[in-house]
Amino acid sequence: MDVLLNQDEELLRDAIRSFFEAECDVVRVRAIEDGAADFDSSLWEQMAELGWLGLALPALHGGSEAPLSDLGLLFEEAGRALAPLPLHGHTVAALSLARFGNNTQKARFLDDAATGSCHLAWSFSEGRPGIDPANLMLDARADGNGWRLTGAKHFVDGFDGAAACLVPVRTSQETGGDGLTLVLLDPSAEGVSSVSHRTLAGEHQTSITLDNVFVSGDDIVGPVDGAGPAVEWMFDLAVILNCAMVVGASRRAVERAVEYAKEREAFGKPIGQFQAIAHMCANIITWVDGAELLTREALWRLSEGLDARLQIATAKAFVNERCQAALREANQIHGGVAQVREYDQQLWYRRAAAWTMRLGTSIDHRKTIARCLALGQA
Repeated sequence: MDVLLNQDEELLRDAIRSFFEAECDVVRVRAIEDGAADFDSSLWEQMAELGWLGLALPALHGGSEAPLSDLGLLFEEAGRALAPLPLHGHTVAALSLARFGNNTQKARFLDDAATGSCHLAWSFSEGRPGIDPANLMLDARADGNGWRLTGAKHFVDGFDGAAACLVPVRTSQETGGDGLTLVLLDPSAEGVSSVSHRTLAGEHQTSITLDNVFVSGDDIVGPVDGAGPAVEWMFDLAVILNCAMVVGASRRAVERAVEYAKEREAFGKPIGQFQAIAHMCANIITWVDGAELLTREALWRLSEGLDARLQIATAKAFVNERCQAALREANQIHGGVAQVREYDQQLWYRRAAAWTMRLGTSIDHRKTIARCLALGQA
């Protein structure tokens, strides 16, 4: 495996970067953060026209069937541009549905998902500590050919306005199966209520409360009581795409810091010529390089259908810590101006910092690493 980009991958990355540089400047990013809209619908339509919303979806539903390693490049560049889009939640839900849904479910949602006519969402966290699917307890009780859902989900991206949300629920406490079932929830269904929260990144995440919400048997994705592997795959995909976004944002933040160190003068010379600043510049570039390589390796393994849990957990644990450290050092190189809202540097810092807080802490993922190593899955 070679995690360095080949010529085709470089062309794809450059094309995506050129698009975002032309269409998604900080003025557009700030407009969404300061306005009432949850995301930039015009930018969403532009990406759909270019085929990037269906980059890794099946050709039967309008996708390009690109490998997940290519999808990772899209997320790196979206993170770099701070693109105000529900791209993460939409992509995780669409690819999970493409992998585990039946033909009828795919036909209902994936064609529109690829063209941008709708966006999808997914959920996992119930507010409990840890990232083990065994801790998921949103209650589902059988009712005829369907299920009644009662409970709550938190930290859901892109829920408002979504055509459907993939929700893992607990349908059984019995042994012999994992007891989890994946369902397609209609956000407008009776009994669904939601509260939107503004995050550190200036985006919105939603808390969902389900009060005896009915879900038809036609909206069950995969096997009843046996959706554990699907839930794990969905979560792993979300984690590694989150890493790609953080890497992209962190890369741009440290580039800006290095550029600033070359231009800002003190005592008659650029501050980058002082040894302490030079060391900081070297460190932050090295840390982001490491995060990038680990993320691309995990994406490649997932794309090849290989067991990637160890690599995904390693990438997330490293990204959470080293990219955060790189962002802090980049801010320190800028000095106090990095904390000023009118100065652009804080945009990358806030978003990347907020994204590292999602989908498990470094400790959570180190526990996964320990389990994988104990089971000989290195």
